[in-house]
Amino acid sequence: MRRGRLGFWLRLAVFVIKPTLTVFTKRRWLGRRNIPATGGVIVAVNHISYVDPFLVARFVYDAGRLPRFMAKAGLFQLPVAGRILRGAGQIPVHRYSENAPAALAAATSALQRGECVVIYPEGTVTRDPGYWPMRARTGVARLALDTGAPVVPVGQWGAQRILGRDAKPHLLSRRTVWFVAGPPVDLSAYAGREPVARALREMTELIMTQIRDLVGQLRDEQPPDDVYDPRPLTPVADDGHRRSA
Repeated sequence: MRRGRLGFWLRLAVFVIKPTLTVFTKRRWLGRRNIPATGGVIVAVNHISYVDPFLVARFVYDAGRLPRFMAKAGLFQLPVAGRILRGAGQIPVHRYSENAPAALAAATSALQRGECVVIYPEGTVTRDPGYWPMRARTGVARLALDTGAPVVPVGQWGAQRILGRDAKPHLLSRRTVWFVAGPPVDLSAYAGREPVARALREMTELIMTQIRDLVGQLRDEQPPDDVYDPRPLTPVADDGHRRSA
């Protein structure tokens, strides 16, 4: 494994996270060989729990790579976690602000240096009632198009039973968490294309389809045909249907 050098804050994170997860979880890792050992790579994973970052970090670390996360800027303001995130060189995402493009620029630079960037295409914990992956943002597609880095889809299941949307931790017994990495998504048809909205949306859907299939594999269920869309709806149109904003 070639993870590269661990700075102080990454060593601290590994020292704290690994034994904690060992105590509170049973881990079932699948497909880790699909994450390239070297070179820039985007790991795209579904988001189901507030403990996801720790579990994803462990999965990627056990695959031999150091994860570089794109995380909500608000997390960087937390007293302890924020300092660790900043010290470990993670990437703050300022959504809905003039600083938002800076996250993609930082992620692009990291990929060009041969690093492993982890991204949640959905942007937040899924709001789908059944915890299936919901409609994603197109940042992951833009990042792939700008850098040419492979996108490895990862599906996970089980973390929502530890700390899901109800925000009540369930730590009385060890929970089993499942992760599976699939082969890189074939985005060759879009190489060299302009980052127009249609191309970015198509690429994003290709990535999310593979993630949904991986989640279905872990759940032994067929993903639903209708993908939950978290965007607000506009008033009823003339044809009697509601439209997403």
